[in-house]
Amino acid sequence: MPALSHARLPGLLALAAALLAAGCTVGPDYRSPPQVAANAIDAGRFPHAPATAVTAAPGVADWWHALGDEQLDGLIETALKDSPDIDVARARVRQARAGLAGNKANLLPTVGFDAAMLRTRSPDLSALSGERSSGGGRGPLSLYVAAFDASWEIDLFGGTRRSIEAASAEADAASAQLADAHVQLASEVAQAYVTLREQQASLAHLQASEKLEADMLDLTQQRRARGVASQLEVERLMTQLDNTRAQMSPVQASIAEAFDQLALLTGRAPGTLDAELATPRPLPSLPETVAVGDPAAMLKARPDIRAAERRLASSTAQIGVRKADWFPKLSLLGSLGFSAMDPGHLARKDNGTWLTLPRLQWNILDFGRVAAGVDSAEGGRDEAEANYRGTVLKALRDADVALSRYGHQREHVVVLRRVEASADRASTLQQQRYRAGTASMLEWLDVERTRVVAQQNRISGDADLLKNYVSLQKALGLGWQTAANPAS
Repeated sequence: MPALSHARLPGLLALAAALLAAGCTVGPDYRSPPQVAANAIDAGRFPHAPATAVTAAPGVADWWHALGDEQLDGLIETALKDSPDIDVARARVRQARAGLAGNKANLLPTVGFDAAMLRTRSPDLSALSGERSSGGGRGPLSLYVAAFDASWEIDLFGGTRRSIEAASAEADAASAQLADAHVQLASEVAQAYVTLREQQASLAHLQASEKLEADMLDLTQQRRARGVASQLEVERLMTQLDNTRAQMSPVQASIAEAFDQLALLTGRAPGTLDAELATPRPLPSLPETVAVGDPAAMLKARPDIRAAERRLASSTAQIGVRKADWFPKLSLLGSLGFSAMDPGHLARKDNGTWLTLPRLQWNILDFGRVAAGVDSAEGGRDEAEANYRGTVLKALRDADVALSRYGHQREHVVVLRRVEASADRASTLQQQRYRAGTASMLEWLDVERTRVVAQQNRISGDADLLKNYVSLQKALGLGWQTAANPAS
């Protein structure tokens, strides 16, 4: 490179650095999200929390371990590792982080290298004019070229820095969406597992009832043959038995559906979990008390709120990106090249060329294009702010409703168990009277029908209570982090 280029290049770089340092960052600075439902948050307690809920901070992550079911633990852990939904969320995090890295690179110069070889032969001009010539055209000739090119757009008014700010917030939002995918998936697996165990318990109950009713039908038919029982008693008992058998098919279909749902959630093909889950197991057990914390802690725990807040920060930064288009853009272009007829002479000083080009661009008259872009960005910011407020309000609603349902369902289950116990005692006494001949078959059937309904209601009540517990953990935003290693 000629001496002149060595003298000028540091000066140009120093000038660029000075301009960059003196540059400003246009657009509003994001400080914090707007305050939403301040009274509800400052109250320190959810308005419809049951008496069994304590305001101590809940466990941050594996809430399902409190249910004491190792098979459920394994299914959730497998789902969090292998589910396609989690893989999609992870891929989006990678994309967002790659976008952030690309925006950061825009602050730095771009340097390229070109190399080419040109080989040509000129025509015989005398032959073109019709004259005789003993010689041919000139050539062939070869030309070798090598060049380094560099360009750098100086971020005078912070448009690129605002782009980095927006991309950083989007990367944070993608991480929060991954955490929210964990919350949703753990809840879905637990709900499907409870449904499976509920249906299996219902099927076992129906099968036991079928056996008892079949025995009673056989006994009544024997009594009818001896003239002790009437045909009406036989017909009623046959109807009861057929009704019980008719209830089995829908339950069996629900069990098969639960098998496939759990397979899907854990990233497996339909039928894969049938053998593993075919053996009925009791419903998971609930803890005596539930730690729910307070509204302020819940808002910090829920990843969907974090994602909405980060999108608001990104939208705010986008306003600065658009406003920067109102101001001039300064870029530096430079080139250093060598050309020679012989590749061995490329490095000679006399064969070198260089070029420096400071360039200033300013769209002074754009007929409102930039203003329209700024207005659009401000509208995007307002939309993101409204979405944030809505997300916070929905989170508060979800948690309060889940707490209310859980508390009332817990009271309901206590009543259902009392009803079941009473129906069992009544059925036992009436069966003894029937066998002794002091009560009719119709009387026994009425009591038995009440017992069956009471047991089915209790099974459904226990399952609903478990599902409400799972919904509560989901509403509190739990299931995506551990105390030592938050999900990212």
